[in-house]
Amino acid sequence: MATGTVKKVVADRGFGFITADDGKEYFFHRSGLESSVDFDRLAGGEKVEFEIENSPKGPRAARVRARAFARPNNPRPNRRAARQGGGPLF
Repeated sequence: MATGTVKKVVADRGFGFITADDGKEYFFHRSGLESSVDFDRLAGGEKVEFEIENSPKGPRAARVRARAFARPNNPRPNRRAARQGGGPLF
């Protein structure tokens, strides 16, 4: 699964381009978007995940979806609660 940013949207033609995190650019068509991405609201700059598939004109982005928010595995402890007897201070 590749990740990147929507670079440009050509709304009247139903396609756009994604710049992958590795710097490569991929074409995408609105039919390649999953339900988490509303083509009509894309403006550029959105973070996405996608799969790369071959097409007659070269590689393109498919199954494009909004990038999930990653929660930290080890969030900072709640120091206020710890001071109030809620647990040890770290």
